[in-house]
Amino acid sequence: MAFAFAASVSFVLVHLVDPTIGASASGEYRASTDRFGGEATQVVEVTGDYDFTATRDEYVVEAAAVAVSNTAITFQAPPAIVPDPGSAQAYAADAVAARGWSTGEFDCLVALWNKESGWRVNAMNPYSGAYGIPQALPGSKMATAGADWQTNAATQIEWGLGYIAGRYGTPCGAWSHSQSVGWY
Repeated sequence: MAFAFAASVSFVLVHLVDPTIGASASGEYRASTDRFGGEATQVVEVTGDYDFTATRDEYVVEAAAVAVSNTAITFQAPPAIVPDPGSAQAYAADAVAARGWSTGEFDCLVALWNKESGWRVNAMNPYSGAYGIPQALPGSKMATAGADWQTNAATQIEWGLGYIAGRYGTPCGAWSHSQSVGWY
């Protein structure tokens, strides 16, 4: 009996100290697809009275407390940057050809940027701060090619090809330098 009394008092005190203890949210995740069929968003379904905040990179989604009675609410965050190395390489192949460089030069570019960033637009070197597909240092240099330099593969590729042309002449020149000293 003493145990039952202590448990009851503890239950009441916990709810007085933390009134949100009864609120619950499902930790389940399900992927939603974008209109092209790829995974583009994350959907979180929750029920109850609560404050909700979701954060991913620069995106923050917030919802204020809402009175809900047995109705599910779905919050859909904007898609995070989804690096697509295949699309970036396809764009780069055209850009290399437009500069009059051979497919051999494109092969050198693929090897170079595979090593540097894996062709990810959001690749960041934690030691140097180099950013993006071409690993510009600092990344903000790529703003000369476009204001969307942080997220747009085409902008990064155009800047990177210009950098390579100006400093090494060709992608194979940059790859050769990278092979000899470990960076370009």
